[in-house]
Amino acid sequence: MNDTSSRPLRLGTRRSKLAMAQSGQVAEAVRQLTGRPVELVEITTYGDVSRESLAQIGGTGVFVSALRDALLAGGIDFAVHSLKDLPTTQPDDLALAAVPPREDPRDVLIARDGLTFQELPKGARIGTGSPRRMAQLNAWARDLGLEIETVPIRGNIDTRIGFVTDGELDAVVLAAAGLARIGRSAEVTQFLETDAVLPAPGQGALAIECAMTNAPLAATLAELDDPYTRAAVTAERSLLAALEAGCSAPVGALADLSPSSRLRSSRGYPNADEQIVTEMRLRGVVGTTDGKTLVQLSTTGPVPSSREEAVAMGRELAAAMLDKGAAGLMGERAL
Repeated sequence: MNDTSSRPLRLGTRRSKLAMAQSGQVAEAVRQLTGRPVELVEITTYGDVSRESLAQIGGTGVFVSALRDALLAGGIDFAVHSLKDLPTTQPDDLALAAVPPREDPRDVLIARDGLTFQELPKGARIGTGSPRRMAQLNAWARDLGLEIETVPIRGNIDTRIGFVTDGELDAVVLAAAGLARIGRSAEVTQFLETDAVLPAPGQGALAIECAMTNAPLAATLAELDDPYTRAAVTAERSLLAALEAGCSAPVGALADLSPSSRLRSSRGYPNADEQIVTEMRLRGVVGTTDGKTLVQLSTTGPVPSSREEAVAMGRELAAAMLDKGAAGLMGERAL
């Protein structure tokens, strides 16, 4: 960085335990890169204070806008988001400076008595705040001949797990990455394989943003970027953006590298595997929340070498899904 000031860098973060944990990890990586102290600036977002469901208040963007406002106003130097919370359109005045290596993107089950999904009793009540999860859980239960009830819930990780420990629900579904970042993976009773439940586009990944005008900081933060994670989430978010143009149903997506050859960039994250990767598979699902109708497709191709190639991969799969009937699931917003 050209700026040799000793002033601490100000990292904007939501106030939740999870946000503070993942921002703290990024702060430490930036300290090591720059030699400068990094202070966390806690910011309350609309999504944190509203008690309405995410679908009612708009979903993506509700956890992001206040942080972006602080960036543009100069109140913070950079911000850390859960990438799945970002709207698919990137503002011209903000740089997505880095997408660090992704955590486990899968969803997990935390159930009473250590039960798996297949072992849940008839009429089991499963809590989730995600229509995407509801759609796939209901479809999976139907395939297995299970009778379940998906229950909409809000709240932080402690609150959601509390629904199970207090006996109000039989199980809840959460993101594996969030539990790992706050050290609670031991409470997981089952990791839900992506063949059954695809995650949200970008799930498990972080996004580090700064103002476009702060080129030196953007260049430094770019040292934390993992090109393979960026390519994967770019393809997933491109699919989401294309489907959003023609539908409003729950969307799941995951781009993963060839199972026989995975790579995590070691830049800023030592001890990572260094292997050659040649192929990436992109899967997508969209459907109704009752799980009665799902459209699921996938495509495999060379690992995108540019943003444009990743975007094209997502758009092409979205077009195929719309052709297969995804648009017909979306009510008045269907094309």
